[in-house]
Amino acid sequence: MFERGNIRAPEDFFAELKEREGKAVWFCRINAYSSQTQEFLLRYYGEARRRGAVIEGKLASPDAGQLAYFSEMMGMDFRLSGDFFAPRLKQWLPRMRDSQRENVAAGLFSCLSALRSAGKNENMLKNAYVRFMCWMYYRFEGMVNRLGEEQLPKILYEGTVSFYELLLLSVLSRAGADVILLQYQGDAGYRNADPGLEYSEELVFPGAGAFPEGFCIKQLRREQEERLARERLYGEAPARTACTNAWRQKGEPADVLTEAESRGSDPGFFYNCFEQRNGVWDRQLYVSDLYQLYLELKKRGRTPVVAEGIPQPSPEELNAVRRRNYAGRDDMLRELSAAISCPADQQLERIMKRAFLDILLEESESPSMNENRLTNRAVYLLCWLKRYQAGLFSGGVLYGCFICFGGCKSGAEALFLRFLARLPVDVLILCPERGKQDRSGETVVPADPLLYEVSYEETLSVRHFPTEESGVAIGTAAYQAERDLDAVLYRDTGLYRTRQHAKASVIALQTMYEEIALLWGEEVKYRPNFGVVEDTVHIPVIFAKISGVKDGDSGAYWAGIRALLTEETFLVKQSPLIAPGEPNPLKAYAVSFLRNGKVQKQKIREHPAYRYGFLREEMQEYILDKLQLLIDRRMVRGMSENGMEYTAVATVLNLRKEILRLIQNFDFTGKNPKLIYISTSENMISPEDAILTSFLHLAGFDVLFFVPTGYQSVEQYYNGLCPEEHQAGGYQYDLCVPDLKALPPKRERRSWRDIIFKRG
Repeated sequence: MFERGNIRAPEDFFAELKEREGKAVWFCRINAYSSQTQEFLLRYYGEARRRGAVIEGKLASPDAGQLAYFSEMMGMDFRLSGDFFAPRLKQWLPRMRDSQRENVAAGLFSCLSALRSAGKNENMLKNAYVRFMCWMYYRFEGMVNRLGEEQLPKILYEGTVSFYELLLLSVLSRAGADVILLQYQGDAGYRNADPGLEYSEELVFPGAGAFPEGFCIKQLRREQEERLARERLYGEAPARTACTNAWRQKGEPADVLTEAESRGSDPGFFYNCFEQRNGVWDRQLYVSDLYQLYLELKKRGRTPVVAEGIPQPSPEELNAVRRRNYAGRDDMLRELSAAISCPADQQLERIMKRAFLDILLEESESPSMNENRLTNRAVYLLCWLKRYQAGLFSGGVLYGCFICFGGCKSGAEALFLRFLARLPVDVLILCPERGKQDRSGETVVPADPLLYEVSYEETLSVRHFPTEESGVAIGTAAYQAERDLDAVLYRDTGLYRTRQHAKASVIALQTMYEEIALLWGEEVKYRPNFGVVEDTVHIPVIFAKISGVKDGDSGAYWAGIRALLTEETFLVKQSPLIAPGEPNPLKAYAVSFLRNGKVQKQKIREHPAYRYGFLREEMQEYILDKLQLLIDRRMVRGMSENGMEYTAVATVLNLRKEILRLIQNFDFTGKNPKLIYISTSENMISPEDAILTSFLHLAGFDVLFFVPTGYQSVEQYYNGLCPEEHQAGGYQYDLCVPDLKALPPKRERRSWRDIIFKRG
């Protein structure tokens, strides 16, 4: 029989018998969990399934059918003697060899003899014998013929073992098997069966703690199956894997110039860089340092691929990737990974495929990831790889170099850089202007444990990566000083640089009638509830309707409106401004400009009929954003019901030149543009007028309707937000709008203080 040894390291379980000191067998308990425990159990579980036994839960007592079969085949006679067990085992378990049978027989005799010495009677010994025989036949028959082989069979038992179960496991162990007891609740229950801890020893892993909630053999089996499926998915493994950043001594930018043979000598690795540098190490030297780095890489035959943003794949690139309906995630990844090709270097091709699968399998574990999104990500990776592959690996270059200048703008771009960092590629992400935002928002830092990130105190505005002498540009010292002063003066101080902000949202002010004239000419930053949050200006605006004529004085009425006319005011003197059916060249394209309720910004801006290309870039984006908001909020009746949203698209994309100029000149922290709409007749405003005024309200205009008749000529087409109505006085009809600009400015009464001090 074999003797139980004292385990030194978990790896000893997988050593062959001839390599073990004294040809020992191991019988251990695992009471705590760590990542090493997980890896060990996965391997041990695989061995137990192939060449041993896995016991999930208890070994159930033999049922009536099993006992009847045993009685029929073996009879029910029993005696405790050395020559009794071997013949019975030969008849009951014929696949065992003689040496195995002798070991098991000796173990049974020793075990039952110990029970007799402990006071068990003949009937109890017989019951134990029958129970052991049934358990060996029904639960261990597949492994007893492997007992004592060079590759010892493994038994994995889950739960709290009973006394008789422990006896049988000890018999099998001493006959030539390794045993692991997986105990989630620790030794408390085990000590009932083995108070002196004589049968087994505890196997302890460094840093082990409590088992995770729900951990069990069933989970191990699922992970084992996933691991096997993954091995089938990956195919032949590459000869080398990435050693990223670990070889670097100081983490300097010039590390990318280190020759391959100086980075490391282990043939199982390739040594690369993956870093992001935010800000600049020296304002005066930054651009020239980058240029010298570029020239040196080029001189060594490693001309870097420089991407100032990674443009999305074109329709042609997307169509070049063949797709179909997939049976599942692995089916999709297996087929798409086959599109990766590098005929000149099979090892590089295997590295690419492995990195592709590693990244996407990891991405698939994200809670927000579904199969359709994962497929899109996979297709983007393939398109970008095909786009940049030649530049990274042409001419027998051992290490490519990819420079992302300005940082990532999306999660897909960050994923692509993480993918490249697992190839023989040095990946540099350079963000010289820390905290810079553009239309895409903040840059995205790849969430990757391999990324080496450095942030410098100083920042610098650099438009382009310097790739040639004529393209090198750097601000003067005075320019940089001005930028520093801007950062001090215009950040959280209440002072604002001209057109400092590119985003704005509106807050509709509820006011008294008399307050309108007071607020009308003020800069918005002095109005109640103005604020700037995360680079978005919150603009308080007026959206109101004045009904009636104060004191019935029509002259004062028109003079009051004349006083509100400023350089920023667009005046409408007749209703409707845009008549229904009025020709609009954008109507023919409105349906194609809107898809599933989303404004197709890129398609609009590339269309020949688009009229706003002369506006500032941020204002074009602002107009399209507010158009989307108008549709999302359904501010005009009929949107998402009878196609009014298409009328909205055509109307907003065909604004009058005077209105466009007001939008172009709008500084979100200064005076906002205005629209005054006068309606003196029974005519209703048109749906297009409701769209226009709602859009201008969202864009930050003060919108004021003057309706001396008090008619409901304004409200018909608004949905939700209507102009706040003020009753100024009695109603008057059939008024004619005079030439307001020809009226003399309204003269304000001078106070006695003004007269005394001769002011005004």
